Amino acid sequence: MSIPSKVQFNPRWKEELVCMMDGRQFIIEMTMGVYTAYLPSEAKWEQAAPEWAAGQWERVRADAAAWCEGQKMPLVIEDRAWIHFE
Repeated sequence: MSIPSKVQFNPRWKEELVCMMDGRQFIIEMTMGVYTAYLPSEAKWEQAAPEWAAGQWERVRADAAAWCEGQKMPLVIEDRAWIHFE
C-alpha cells in the first residue's frame, strides 16, 4: 500500500486557502487580517465531502496543522468554518 502524498496548500487573495489532495481541489477559509486557517469539524467535513474526500478529514487536519505551524498561523477547527469542494 502506498503512502498518500501530503495535502498541498496555497493562499488565495479572497481569504481562501486552496488545498490540493490527490489531484483534487477544495477550498477552506483563511482570514488575512490576522492570518488564521479554519477547517470544518470532522462531522461537517463528512456531511459535505464528495466520495473522493470522504474519510480524509484526519489526513487533511494533520497536514493543515503542519503547514499552519510552518507559517506561524493558527488552525481553528469549528462547525461554522466553510468548505467548498470543486
